[in-house]
Amino acid sequence: MEFHTDEIDWELGETRVHGTLLTPAASGPFPVVVMVAGSGPTDRDWNSPLLPGSNGSGRLIAEALATRGFASLRYDKRVAGPHARENLPHLLGRVSMASHREEFAGAVAAAVSRSYIRRDRVFGLGHSEGALHVLNYVLNDPQVPLRGIILLAPPGRPVGAVARAQLARQAAALPDGEHLLALYDEAVDRFLAGYPANPDPSLPDGVRQLLSSLEAPANLPFARELWSADAAVLLRSVRLPVLIMIGQKDIQVDWEEDGQRLAQAFGDGANATLAFPPNANHVFKHERRSRTELTAADAARGYNVADTTLDAESVRILMDWLVQHASPPISGATG
Repeated sequence: MEFHTDEIDWELGETRVHGTLLTPAASGPFPVVVMVAGSGPTDRDWNSPLLPGSNGSGRLIAEALATRGFASLRYDKRVAGPHARENLPHLLGRVSMASHREEFAGAVAAAVSRSYIRRDRVFGLGHSEGALHVLNYVLNDPQVPLRGIILLAPPGRPVGAVARAQLARQAAALPDGEHLLALYDEAVDRFLAGYPANPDPSLPDGVRQLLSSLEAPANLPFARELWSADAAVLLRSVRLPVLIMIGQKDIQVDWEEDGQRLAQAFGDGANATLAFPPNANHVFKHERRSRTELTAADAARGYNVADTTLDAESVRILMDWLVQHASPPISGATG
């Protein structure tokens, strides 16, 4: 399948945001899915310098969308990707939930400024942390309304609670795990209260590095906002069609615990679809191993390597939902 790729950028404050607008090789106008990646230095393709490989699910999902007649715009958050270094001096102390929402709003505006994009058929897709930015856009009187939103692997608990649960599973295997977890809690409490976290030296290096990264000037005030952010609470105010999908092989977000809390956020009659594909991991690649075989580090190492493929059931669920909510029929779609 051939696609048309347009590398675009737009101004935001003293910085520029860079993205890829991918469209089917057919005549438009097309509905569009604006995609925002997850946490950390994850780029528009959902690759990360912290992980091996460049076969990111973001690019693969964009290409799958094009085969069904959908355009997509995926972009590098200003603190990620090849332009992060030039943006960073302008963002110190300014990265926040609001600044991420502004990035997403700029992406939506950039997409609909093209004559071959349908302004009345714009969908937002957020992965993991990115789900919060899509929700915040929807709930803050957007200039361009969305037709619906797709939340892939969204945490159903506050982000800090998800992180603590992951650490608690690791601590359970240590003889002094409960004591170390208590020291971690004390450091987080100091951080959230606006004081230095000052982690105890006896905490494992990885935990102390996590706490240090939260306090890095480039991550504030965003890190404090993120730690308390709760997608389930935000969802209670959403009146758009919503697709929530969490893979059962995801070991970062729990499809049962987080999924149940997200389901409870919707009232009667809400236009919500929840799906839990059985073999999808956190980035919706097909995972053959059982969930009990996977560790966090082992699973993450395989997210973007060359021989990984999108989970077919996840792709089917996503495409069926989009086609349904983008009706009337889409020009240029193929089966």
